[in-house]
Amino acid sequence: MIRILLAEDDDAMRTYLARALENAGYEVVAVDRGTEALPYLEYQHFDLLLSDIVMPEMDGIELAQRCAEISPSTKVIFITGFAAVTLKASREAPAAKVLSKPFHLKDLVMEVQRVFGQPPQAEMQ
Repeated sequence: MIRILLAEDDDAMRTYLARALENAGYEVVAVDRGTEALPYLEYQHFDLLLSDIVMPEMDGIELAQRCAEISPSTKVIFITGFAAVTLKASREAPAAKVLSKPFHLKDLVMEVQRVFGQPPQAEMQ
C-alpha cells in the first residue's frame, strides 16, 4: 500500500484531504507542520510527501528539501493557495508537482495516481 505523509496546517483541510486519500486506498499519516513531519521521514518510509507550502515553523519547500536528503525516493506534491508561492516552489523543488487551492478531491487523487503510474480509479473498479 502506498504511504503518504500529509503536512497541512489547516485542521479542516488536513482532515478532509486525509479522509479522501484513505478512501482512495492510501495509508495516510497527517501532521500539522513541517517540523512534525521530519521525524516521520527519518524513521518511517513514505512513498509521497503531500505538503502545504505555507506553514508555521518550516515551510513546505524546506520540508521537501529535507525530505530529498533524508528519503530521496519519496515523491513530493505541494498544495498551496498562493500563486506567487507556486512559482517559488517550481524553482526550488522542480521535481515536485504543485496543486493550487482550491482543487477538487478527485484532482488530488488523480494526481497521486499519476505520480505512481496507477490507472485512474474508474478503470480500477
